[in-house]
Amino acid sequence: MQRIDKINYYLDIAKAVARRSTCLRKKSGAVIVNNDEIVSTGYSGAPRGRDNCIDLGYCCKKKFFPDVRHAGYDACRSVHAEQNALISASRKDMIGGTLYLVQYRTDTEKYEENSGCCQMCRKMIINAGIEKVVVRGNNDNEYKIINVEEWINNDELLEGKITY
Repeated sequence: MQRIDKINYYLDIAKAVARRSTCLRKKSGAVIVNNDEIVSTGYSGAPRGRDNCIDLGYCCKKKFFPDVRHAGYDACRSVHAEQNALISASRKDMIGGTLYLVQYRTDTEKYEENSGCCQMCRKMIINAGIEKVVVRGNNDNEYKIINVEEWINNDELLEGKITY
């Protein structure tokens, strides 16, 4: 039996964290690791004390913005997994660290193609001092590694691009 590599080990933990997500459309889990130690975890869900979409029985974003993929975040009840992991950790513990991210659809349980961080999460990750983001791409344990420095040097908002 072959031992799993460290990247997929942390991505598997992020997937386990994602199972706590309360979003009806997509499960998201994040794990922040620094010096080979887990600093923080987070999953997508409504702010503490507010009703979750799974409790309401509908997705506010889908209800108010049914045909818009890259907008309508103000209608979304969830705090993103990355955001929850970031606010649960001290910046000094995150500087130079890696954020592992898993996102998959609830209807198909397939990983989101070209999955990644929204612009707000990117800005927060930059300010937290995270060095890399690793995103699982499919069920074959493939992943992409994003150097956060690329987001700093290539600000797509300056070109009018909305990314996700």
